[in-house]
Amino acid sequence: MLNGVMLLWFLLTGLSVLFVAVDSLRTPESPVLKWAFILFTAYTGPVGAFLYVLGCREPLPGLHAQYTATPWRQTLGSTMHCVAGDGLGILVGAVIGGLVALPVPAEIALEYGLGFGFGWVIFQALFMQASAGGSFTRALRNTFIPELVSMNYLMGAMMVVMAFGAWWLPESREPTGPVFWFVIAMALLTGFVTAWPVNAWLVRRGLKHGMMTVRPPGSREAPAGGHGEHGGGHGGHAGPAVTSGEVAFQVVLSFLVLGAGLAIALSLGH
Repeated sequence: MLNGVMLLWFLLTGLSVLFVAVDSLRTPESPVLKWAFILFTAYTGPVGAFLYVLGCREPLPGLHAQYTATPWRQTLGSTMHCVAGDGLGILVGAVIGGLVALPVPAEIALEYGLGFGFGWVIFQALFMQASAGGSFTRALRNTFIPELVSMNYLMGAMMVVMAFGAWWLPESREPTGPVFWFVIAMALLTGFVTAWPVNAWLVRRGLKHGMMTVRPPGSREAPAGGHGEHGGGHGGHAGPAVTSGEVAFQVVLSFLVLGAGLAIALSLGH
């Protein structure tokens, strides 16, 4: 039965990625978020395609900015962006760890390091450099804490799913087999759900960006005198003032979630 479920999942995932990749060409979304949605759909299959249609696809010409301004769609953009970037690094680490048979603690450290590195340096700081006035150093500084807490929630949940997968299906440790990719997909989907609440807080406080609208300068829908780009978070509307105590609380809470996930994974020996 599992083989049939996996076959259906992979077929739907392929069709979903093709649809999002083609359809997003005409969606006036930020290029980095278009690529993030393609990656996210590759991880989550039809779920990603469904969320793209419901949360990002322009319903009628000229309505994208208004459509994506709702809080849950802004949170979707933030969370999906996190999963796309961090997930890519975690996936690379899991493949390397599986191929060379790293000890469990070493593989977890590799996955966390690559996941945080991909998400922070590339998908956050590099791609959002323009929102920090063109300064890469400032972009790194601005995105460090938001990326850290979001990554901790994602990784904490993923470790639990991957550990249970390895305990229930030992072949899920082999990157050359389909079970590995199916379990990784389920782990990323679970991590997405787990990271949603903290991303909602980050977007609401203006610490992370959500969906954005990008149109060619001079187009009918572009803001006069602007570059046709607007959205939430970095470069978008400022959220309510956030205190250092609130930030510290969220950082500590994220590490507690990460620690709980690590404890469960290590207790299962996977």
